[in-house]
Amino acid sequence: MATRSHHELTELDRRLLDSFQRGFPLDPSPFAAIAEAVGSDEETVLAAYRVLQDEGFVSRIGPVVAPHRAGWSTLAAMAVEPAALEETAARVSAHPAVNHNYEREHRLNLWFVVTAPDEAAGIVALDEIAAETGRKVIDLPLIEAFHIDLGFPIQWN
Repeated sequence: MATRSHHELTELDRRLLDSFQRGFPLDPSPFAAIAEAVGSDEETVLAAYRVLQDEGFVSRIGPVVAPHRAGWSTLAAMAVEPAALEETAARVSAHPAVNHNYEREHRLNLWFVVTAPDEAAGIVALDEIAAETGRKVIDLPLIEAFHIDLGFPIQWN
């Protein structure tokens, strides 16, 4: 579930959000490289990213790996009554194997991605989520991969 914030974005925040959704530096000190590119210092850049993450503007900083190139992943879904959706989503998101979750308008209304080192560990994670939430988890394994660019330019008024 998305977090909303009233944080006033600075010019540095905007540059950090827009400029590094793709092409994140493959460098032993990536945040120092980003700082150099935006005319700042590493400590300031790290602090800005922490605030952006704490306030819900950034969910994570990390690579996007093609499915099944490193480890195992699956899409999963469950049916949750509306009154319990937020609590159940929080429980699902708290599981270390869950990448993200989202609501859909469907009988199966809570969808999430589970990642694991291998299929056996993934099945264990799905079983744990079912036990922790008290709900049946439907495994929806990948049949055909599609690439979707998840980078979005930030529009400023």
